[in-house]
Amino acid sequence: FKQKTAYEISLGLVGSEMCIRDRFMLTTLIISDLHLTYVEEDKIDFFANFCKKYASKADQLFILGDLFNTWIGDDVSLVSYKAIIEILKDLTKTTNVFVMAGNRDFLLSKQFELESGCEIINEPFVLEHNSKKFLLIHGDSLCTDDVSYQKLKRVLRNPLTQFIFLKLSKNVRLKLTGQLRKKSIEAQSYKSAEIMDVNQSATDKLMSNYPGFDLIHGHTHRQNTHTQKSYTRHVLGDWSNSIGNVIKLSDKLEWLEIN
Repeated sequence: FKQKTAYEISLGLVGSEMCIRDRFMLTTLIISDLHLTYVEEDKIDFFANFCKKYASKADQLFILGDLFNTWIGDDVSLVSYKAIIEILKDLTKTTNVFVMAGNRDFLLSKQFELESGCEIINEPFVLEHNSKKFLLIHGDSLCTDDVSYQKLKRVLRNPLTQFIFLKLSKNVRLKLTGQLRKKSIEAQSYKSAEIMDVNQSATDKLMSNYPGFDLIHGHTHRQNTHTQKSYTRHVLGDWSNSIGNVIKLSDKLEWLEIN
């Protein structure tokens, strides 16, 4: 870490959780669902501008999944996304950057960390910030009403599936990814909005394990703040080529609109 006096990272919590506890007042930015591609140069420039004007002035940046629209393996995608990797590498000179895998870029791995300077984090991620406690996740795990999606996710996240996929050629990987994306778009066309949103019971069950925490997630692209009895759920939206949204944590939580 670049700012060792600012952080203490504690491992060994429940499951794969990690916890960042601050010693001093920190500024944290949280974003999600940028869906960057290497062909949308306007969007890459927009992200670079955000990093320069906003993220570089923060102590830490959390990206809660789907930074990339697709990631078919470090060996292939690091070359394709070279411009974005350079932006991240430059940012990590001043800011600690933590990246959570989403449903589009879950094959991010160690070489990405080495070349970008970012750190990959697992979910759920516990963040204790200036005496407030937050649980960070991508969000798709709570969309339990979308049964077909959850079944596909279990197959795609299986280590054996990933091992076989990463042994395939670049062209075959691209073809399979394109086919899956096409089927996903077709499936979304006949699914109701409720099915593709988080399930309230699943969310309540998760948060019952974290009393005193608030929840921050993305995935659904439905930017909003929902106040429940025992917790608040902050939902990050997705980014376009000219508009983005950010949660800023300092002495309080506030939303930033980037344009």
